[in-house]
Amino acid sequence: MDIYVDQKASRSGTGTRENPFQTISRAAQIARAGDRVLVAPGVYREYVDPKNGGISDDLRIQYISQEKGAAVITGAEQIKSWIPYEKDVWMVKIPNGIFGDYNPYTTLVEGDWYIPFKPAHTGEVYLNGRAMYEAQTLQEVLEPAVFLPSWDPEFSLYKWYTEQEEGRTILYANFHGADPNAENVEINVRRNCFYPSETGKSFITLSGFTVCMAATQWAPPTAYQEGMIGPHWSRGWIIEDCDISNSKCSGISLGKYRQKGNDNKWLHKKYKDGTQTERECICQAQAEGWSRETIGSHIIRRCNIHDCGQTGIVGHLGGVFSLIEDNHIHHINNRQNLAGAEIGGIKMHAAIDVVYRRNHIHHCTRGIWLDWQAQGTRVTQNLFHHNTLPNLKPGQENVDPQVLQGIGEDLFVEVSHGPTLIDNNIMLSERSVKLACQGVALVHNLIAGSFTAVGIGTDNGSKTLSSPRYTPYHMPHRTEVAGFMTFLHGDARFYNNIFIQQPVHPALKAMEAHSAGNEWDDGNITVGTFPYNGYPTFEEWDKEFDGYCGMGSEPSDRYYMHLPVWSEGNVYCNGAKPWEKENAPLQATGRVSLELEESGGAYRLKTNLYEELSKIKLSVPFISTELLGMAFEPEQRFESPDGSAILFDRDYFGGHRGVFPVPGPFAGHESADQILWETT
Repeated sequence: MDIYVDQKASRSGTGTRENPFQTISRAAQIARAGDRVLVAPGVYREYVDPKNGGISDDLRIQYISQEKGAAVITGAEQIKSWIPYEKDVWMVKIPNGIFGDYNPYTTLVEGDWYIPFKPAHTGEVYLNGRAMYEAQTLQEVLEPAVFLPSWDPEFSLYKWYTEQEEGRTILYANFHGADPNAENVEINVRRNCFYPSETGKSFITLSGFTVCMAATQWAPPTAYQEGMIGPHWSRGWIIEDCDISNSKCSGISLGKYRQKGNDNKWLHKKYKDGTQTERECICQAQAEGWSRETIGSHIIRRCNIHDCGQTGIVGHLGGVFSLIEDNHIHHINNRQNLAGAEIGGIKMHAAIDVVYRRNHIHHCTRGIWLDWQAQGTRVTQNLFHHNTLPNLKPGQENVDPQVLQGIGEDLFVEVSHGPTLIDNNIMLSERSVKLACQGVALVHNLIAGSFTAVGIGTDNGSKTLSSPRYTPYHMPHRTEVAGFMTFLHGDARFYNNIFIQQPVHPALKAMEAHSAGNEWDDGNITVGTFPYNGYPTFEEWDKEFDGYCGMGSEPSDRYYMHLPVWSEGNVYCNGAKPWEKENAPLQATGRVSLELEESGGAYRLKTNLYEELSKIKLSVPFISTELLGMAFEPEQRFESPDGSAILFDRDYFGGHRGVFPVPGPFAGHESADQILWETT
């Protein structure tokens, strides 16, 4: 059955084409498996709480914007009753009844791993679609100062402040000469936009909507994880062709339900650290029904996700076996008004068998962060750039230390045993991959930034005592926990990548020097596989077990030494440095230029790379699952989610590689001239 919605309809609508419902919420109360909810263009200021889900992929409930992007679901209300206060500052008094049982202007952002360097409410004030900056005092609104860490420091002068008075929320805002009653000024009112309040509403499609401006709460892995949109612990959602922006914290959540007795337990009860409560969350979820048959297997595709405070996509446990493809994810956490360990374009824990492919991720404080249990995870054919320190100007020597707090990288894999496969990506930020993990394979990537945190970042930060982080690994392609283990580091494979050292900004050099001895980030800015110097080859590691017969044998460090590294077929340019034991590393002799050009939304590489490669005698291996072997701890191959082997015979564009491949993400030099991404 088709159910029709049009916000211009009369309130007595019946959901037919001739007499549509006025709100999406009305339709969401009656829609059943197999139904389509067809929504006309308009602004729908409502929280949609789907009452039902579908029952299979063929019998799902579909919510479809009849014109792509023209049906807007927003958590905000427009305010046209501002009165002048002083200077360029205006004031409005909002009756608290409009907020119901959740007032974003009395609710502070909080949760495990959140750093409250400044108190922040879940509310926002928007001027013509742009979120302004919350101030701590009214005086800061009257006399605003630039917030240096912001990626748009000039707009950080647009400040707002809130206080309570006799059942009303008072807002003060500095509009710098604009008349807020003539401009489009909105405030957060609702917590979510399209998000079931109950779990288990599976097989729902949300297609073609604009979704924006909600007062979402911080979403750590040890708490109820919400977003403006999300399946809330269910199975088989499709979120496609949507424009998603301006969530206070997260745009889309594929995250965890609220667990009884373990919801921000670290923050509220203190005695067990967050790592231990996270382990408990995982085991509790498994006992309460977390499995491939009940949770996950979602698809997020062709969405434009931007300008959210914490993440574009967040998730823990609930996103397993999902596909995230062809999305444009950008400008996440750019205001730097929120701080903590859960920030990125995508931040997912336990991304078991999740595939991230053909996404364009840029201008985020971190691109993708895969934390814990990136087992069977594949990151392939993505374009990454400008995911660190965008405000720095060429030749700028002195940088305020505040600005450096936003430094990240294209991809961070943390405390995971793998197997994590990273192939055919273009990674152009100053720092490409943070590798506080083991069980990874990087194959046929173009890497123009450094590796950081190799061999560190897996302990828990105790001052004097040992604090290793034991994290779980799972039965292959399942959710059941197979074991827990800390990290030996290594178990890494690097095949047929191209490493290009780019000019380094002085601020990054200063940060590298400042990071010496830091157990979380070494600040490395030199490109190449050399951070694995000192790690054994497989033959060296295997020799430790020669003649070993168990108890009673001569003691050695065989069970606690670094795991082996494999590296072959890589090309190093402009002084990028290979691992000391690499088998015949290939060195470019001439200077390689590399620039990403954008024109009319189309991105291309401008480079002489293939001219320089033509001067090298290339002899590189053909890569397959068979060659990569198994990740050590889970004893699982680098393979597809369905368990099938991978032949790396397809490039960044999906083009065919021949029997004798060239290094990097392109099958040949002609491919490097094609458009890498086009914003439509």
